[in-house]
Parts: sequence; structure tokens; C-alpha cells
Amino acid sequence: MISSSSVSASRVHAPCKAQPHPTPTLWSALLLCGALVLQGCSVLSPRQEAEPAAAVTTEDQPAFSLEVKAPDSVRDTLERHLELQRFRLLPDLQNEELRRLLHAADANARELLGTLGYFAPTIAIELREAAAPQPPYAVTITVEPGPQTRVTQADIRLTEGAETEPDARVRQLQRVKSNWSLPAGSPFTQGAWSEAKSSGLRQLQVRRYPTASIASSRAEVDADTHEAKLAVTYDPGPPYRFGPLQVRGSQRYDPDGARRLARLPTGSVYDEAEMLDAQQRLANSGYYDAVFLTLDTESPDPQAAPVIAQVREAKLQKLVFGAGLSTDSGPRLSIDHSHNQWPTHGWRAVNKLSLDKNAQQLGTGWTALPNDNGWRWFTSALAQRQQTGDYDVNSVEVLGGRSKSTKNIDRTYFLRYDTTRAQGLNAPADSAALSANYGWTGRYFNSKTAPTRGWGIAVELGAGMTLRPERNPFTRTLVRWQSFFPAGRVEADNGVARAARISVRTEVGAVLARDSAEIPVTQLFLTGGDTTVRGYSYRSIGARTQNNQLYGGRYMGVASVEWQRPITYRGNMTDWENTLFVDAGAVADRAGDLDPRVGVGTGVRWRSPVGPLQADLAWGVQSKQLRLHLRLGPTFRCLRSTSPLVRAARAARPAPTSLPAPLHRHRAAAVRCVGWGGRYPHCSWPLRWQALGCGGGLARPLHWPRCCSALRSGYPPGKACKAAM
Repeated sequence: MISSSSVSASRVHAPCKAQPHPTPTLWSALLLCGALVLQGCSVLSPRQEAEPAAAVTTEDQPAFSLEVKAPDSVRDTLERHLELQRFRLLPDLQNEELRRLLHAADANARELLGTLGYFAPTIAIELREAAAPQPPYAVTITVEPGPQTRVTQADIRLTEGAETEPDARVRQLQRVKSNWSLPAGSPFTQGAWSEAKSSGLRQLQVRRYPTASIASSRAEVDADTHEAKLAVTYDPGPPYRFGPLQVRGSQRYDPDGARRLARLPTGSVYDEAEMLDAQQRLANSGYYDAVFLTLDTESPDPQAAPVIAQVREAKLQKLVFGAGLSTDSGPRLSIDHSHNQWPTHGWRAVNKLSLDKNAQQLGTGWTALPNDNGWRWFTSALAQRQQTGDYDVNSVEVLGGRSKSTKNIDRTYFLRYDTTRAQGLNAPADSAALSANYGWTGRYFNSKTAPTRGWGIAVELGAGMTLRPERNPFTRTLVRWQSFFPAGRVEADNGVARAARISVRTEVGAVLARDSAEIPVTQLFLTGGDTTVRGYSYRSIGARTQNNQLYGGRYMGVASVEWQRPITYRGNMTDWENTLFVDAGAVADRAGDLDPRVGVGTGVRWRSPVGPLQADLAWGVQSKQLRLHLRLGPTFRCLRSTSPLVRAARAARPAPTSLPAPLHRHRAAAVRCVGWGGRYPHCSWPLRWQALGCGGGLARPLHWPRCCSALRSGYPPGKACKAAM
């Protein structure tokens, strides 16, 4: 007997053996050997040359055709997965084999229908001969699936075990039950059943019970009554709490500084979202190229389980050249230099030169590490020449203060100095001002990257004095609010459902001062563009001077209503959404003169790994122009950053973004693909998106493919990249 593994095909070659280092005396032999091989090929007979080609045959005619007659709800599944499909192209299929396959097709079809919840179907299989040029046989499968099985009961339990907080265990179980995706009355399918079990397990693993597992599960189906009784028992394992953060891989930067940056809530109940937030704060800090946080579930004390932060440190200094494009500012070039530990005081310094068609900017920003209470000092300066309405404005902004970021709230207070000089026909007078400012931002969304419910509000208050051409007091207020409201659910044929919603966004600002006060235009308002009033170009909605020139105004109002609906394709839920929106905005020097500009349009959203990618096509009702708007990330952001550098980058790409979330179970991973330089700083697919953080972070470019490459070479190989992409 000869085993199949012992049979192999091989090709015989002339025995020409090359030495590792051929000497001149061997070249003639080598050349002769090659010539003999070529000559041997040239003297092959025509028959010998044709033999390899004779092994290649054209595609054979199918042995039979297959037609499935069934309702749309089951036909696609049968056409895709019937085993008969695999045998259609067999060239030598005999009649006996075909009849045997048809006999087995009945059981195969019933098995497939059972996965869709149809356990009492009527199936008829017909075989007939067909005339040429059709395949010799035609097979028709007619299916009447019958009633679909419905869930009548879902019994969800936790195994018995020692629990220090039994009330918390009960609340967790109730949360799983309330979010169960297969309640009584739902159609039963194998896919929905598996998804429901996994979803319940996931709810346990993301909070308190990272090592939870499925102890047992069963689905009792009564084919006569078309009813299904479900039962699943989860083994939650021990409850976990965050222990100390242990930083590994830190050599250049102080590990204690990493702990203050991460702000991991030591001693609190394990929450995957909290760990991911801490991971993201480290990744966005600029001190690390890669960060990977892991809960040590093998710790002997689950109530104080250490969190391991494996980091790859960024270089002390970086110089980055960038090029990009945006729908608001057009082509863009930039040069960034960062120093993570400036001599003498250890602050992080970022210097930036940026050029585009609307603005030329040179800025610097200095930031200290947060103290034990989370507060950090910062100072920055920005000099720019920017097109503002109908004028070119040269301005300088200098500010300094302190900021603090928590889970949902960002707070900032700072002193700010502004000086501006406008150039153009009948330009406003030069002006300067000094002000004290306070900013507060609260975000209560269900997701930082792709929110579908919740609300957020941001408030900025400022009071100051103009210094030139004369001194006049003034106050400045800016309020922004966004909220999501449910608008039904969209369900795919496979049972997956996502919520449709209505997004409402408003923004109101006012500068109060004497009519004669010359307020720097950097303190005034302009609107229009990707994230404000679509259908109008960036900062094209403003007030009018006495000479009817467009300029910043003292009062602003913006409102937007957007309907967002998930898109299904061929019965499956996709990561795309369609939107319809109406935007309106107005700017004036007097509240009574506000005359709104309206934009209407439609767009698409893609739930990408780094945040929603949004493309909108909008019509400006007053401008009578059609405009395309592109952006990456959610539209709600901090109103005032801790640095003019951030605000300058925000003008180029106003929307923030976040890193991808969970990997699996109790692990989370992220690479610092965003950073002023990082290991892979350039941005080329397809545009240079500027991502902003609300807690004093700086604008950072993205490059998706290289992010994946960076992570494959980091911690752990390949896993987080799959989660991200």
C-alpha cells in the first residue's frame, strides 16, 4: 500500500552545482552548463513541447443546472449553502451519483432552513432531462418553509458562587436580561441565538466580570407548535477591581507621570471602558508610540488586580513634514517639531508651521504633566495670517493657564492676549485685548467615536478689556449643545437591528461691549463649513461693516437637525448610514439683525475604526451653490482648547477622533497612530484628517495602514490590528 503522502511530483534539473564564491577558472564551466540546458530545451520535439499544454483543459459544461424556488427570506441562504452547488461542475457525474446527491439534498435543505427557524418545511425536488445546449439535467428544488419558529421563553441565569456584593450581581444579571436581544415573540434563528448569547456574555465581561464564560446553553424547539424555549447559564467568575497601574517598557519618561496621565481609577470596579479611556489618554499624550493595557486576571487578589501598561516610548524629539487636503482649507503643508522633555523644567513643547490657501500659521505650545489632582499648566502662542471675511488679518494670540480632564468633564481657566491688524479697503482699526476665560465641557454620550444617544454641552465665559485703540470692557459667552433622540429601529433580514436617530445641534455666542469698542476679530464670530452650516464655505457667514464688507460679528446663532438611518444591503446590516439634514446659521453685530443662512442636503456616514467618516452634499439656499463636505470624527468638541495651536488645527479639520476600542474580553489595545510625528506620522489616505482632543491635547494626523503596521510589530502581534481595522 502506498500512502498518498508518499506520492509527489518533482522536476529534474541538470546537475549544475554552484560554489559559494565562483572563481574565474569556473566561469567557463558554468556558462557551458547553462548553454547545454538551453540547447536541450531548443531540441525538444513539437510533441514534447505540447504535452504540458495538453494538461490544461477548458471549463467543462455543468453536469446539471440548479433552480431554487422559495420565498426571498430563505432563497438566498439555500442558493449559497446547498451542497449540491459544489457538484454542479463535476465533469463525470453519473446518474446514480446524482440521484444519491438529490436524496441527501432534502436533509441538507432542512438543516439550512432550521438555522433560519423553519423546522417544518415542505420540500419537493424535481429532476428532468434538458435539451442541448443546456446542461443534460435540470434540478428544481421547491420549498415552502412554513411558519417561522418564535421564542416563547428565555431563561437567563448566573451560576452560584461567593459574591462580596450580591446586589451588584443581581443588577448585572438584570442588565443582561433587559438587553437580551431575543425576547419572547422574536423570530428564532441560529445566528440570532448565537449573537444573543455572545452579547450577554460581553455585557458581563466589560464590567466587573472580565473572566465570565458560558456555562451551559440550550434551545428547545417544538416543530409542531413552532415555539422555542431558550436557556443560558453564565459563569461570571470572581468580580474584579482595578489595582495599581504597572508601567513596563518605560526608560526615558517617569512611570509616575504615566500613572498621572492615565488617571486609572484604582480601587473601583473593573470597567473595560475606564481601562480603554486610560489607554487612550496615554496614547494621546505624545510620550508613547504604542500603548497596550491588560488586566492581570491571574492575580491572586481579584479585588486589587494590577493593570499592566506595556508601552513603547516615543523619541525625545521629532520633526515631521506633512501634506494634506480638506474641503474647507484646500491643500495644506506643515512642519512640526516636538520635544517631550524641555530642558530645565521637563515640559512638553510642540512647535508648528502650517500653510494653506486661507491661513499661514506659526505657533508653539508648552504643557506640563498633570499633578496628583489632575490639573496641568500650559502656555502657548500663535501668530497667523488668515483670510477673515473680506480682509486679510494678521493676529497674535498668547495664553496661559491650567486645565483638568475627567471621564466626562473638561475644565480650563486661562489668561488670553489678542492683537489683530486687518488689511484691505476700509479695514477696521488695529485692536488688542486682554481677557480672563473659563471653559467647561460635559460629554454624556454612549460612545466617544460614534455616539448614537446621549447629550453634551460646552460653555465658555470670558471677561476682559480692550487695550487698543482705546480701553473698553467686554464680555464673551459661547454655548454649544448637542443631543441624540431615538427615531425607531432598522432591522435586517438576519435579525440584526440598529437604532435610527435624530441629532439636534445648537451653538449660541455673544460679545457684549460698547458700540465704539474695537474687539479683536479673533474674539468675534464667523460660521459656515463642514461642522456648522453646510452648503456654505468655511467661515463665509459673518457680519457686515459700514462698507458692506464681510467681517466677524458680535452675535452668532447656529442650529442643525439631522436624521440618521442605518443602511441595509441584501438583507444584511452594514456599517454605513444615510442622513438628511437642515442647517441654519447667522452672524451679526446686533441680535436683531440676525438673518439665518440655510443649507439642506444629504450624506453618508461610515463607522470606520477611528471614528465616523462623513461625506455630505449640501445646497445653500441663499448662496444657491452645491458643496461637498468631508470630515472624520464626531461633531461635538470642546469650544475652547487650551492652546491656540489646537484651535488653528481645528480650523483645518474641526472634528475630533478616537482610537479603536476593545480587543477581546479583559484586554484592550491601541497604537499611538495619532501624534505630532509618532513613529508613522504621515497622513496620506486619502486626506490629511486633523484629530482634536478636548482635554488640552494637540492636533494629530492619522495614517490608517501604517497604524496597522505599527501595531503588528508591537503588542501583541496582529491582534489589536484586527480589532482596529
